[in-house]
Amino acid sequence: MRIAMWSGPRNLSTAMMYAFANRADFAAVDEPFYAAYLAATGLEHPMRAEILAAQPKDPADVVAQLTGPLPADRPHFYQKHMTHHVFAGMPWDWMDDMVNLFLIRHPARVIASYAAKRENPTLDDIGFWQQADLFDHVEQVHGKAVVVDSHDIREDPEGMLRALCAEIGLDFDPAMLSWPAGGKACDGVWASHWYGAVWNSTGFAGREGPLPEVPVALKGVLDGAMPHYRRLAARALKPA
Repeated sequence: MRIAMWSGPRNLSTAMMYAFANRADFAAVDEPFYAAYLAATGLEHPMRAEILAAQPKDPADVVAQLTGPLPADRPHFYQKHMTHHVFAGMPWDWMDDMVNLFLIRHPARVIASYAAKRENPTLDDIGFWQQADLFDHVEQVHGKAVVVDSHDIREDPEGMLRALCAEIGLDFDPAMLSWPAGGKACDGVWASHWYGAVWNSTGFAGREGPLPEVPVALKGVLDGAMPHYRRLAARALKPA
């Protein structure tokens, strides 16, 4: 099984990668299109030079890795993808042979978390409209698309992971609920900038508090993201 998990940034995506990577039957890869995205857009991101040096910059080369032999002789392959890394001209047909999952989070939480690491995020930066487009593509090809909300995972990690595994025909493994603290072999080169909190974790964080207040300057970003979030949230998987 090859799982492509699509989310925006600051969406519990690294913790979910750690959950699957902690299984003995899974290999995992971290944001494999990041360098291709930076090369195509010319955007300045933290550790840009290191990212460009660490990954293929041609999306066709990335696709070849994602669809080629399974890494480390594992039967399953978890791919953590950022929806905003999908840029014009990138191929999408390779996705049709993946188990595509969509991880969502309330935009107010995403904006607050992202802005703490990189100032003044735009709607393009946080990936909601791109996620909605990808969701529509997968639903058109496969007839349905699976959505999980990070809020629900933090409310009930075991219940949600059991429901997710059942939905995609995968046996649940309790190893998904905890992992060793510190960096992981699957981490991207950018991990030292972005992953401090999850490196300090040994499992999913507890329940989230009230929604954060979004600064006035970023209200437009919130307003642009909310319709996409609400549409996918209405389809989110719930624990059995």
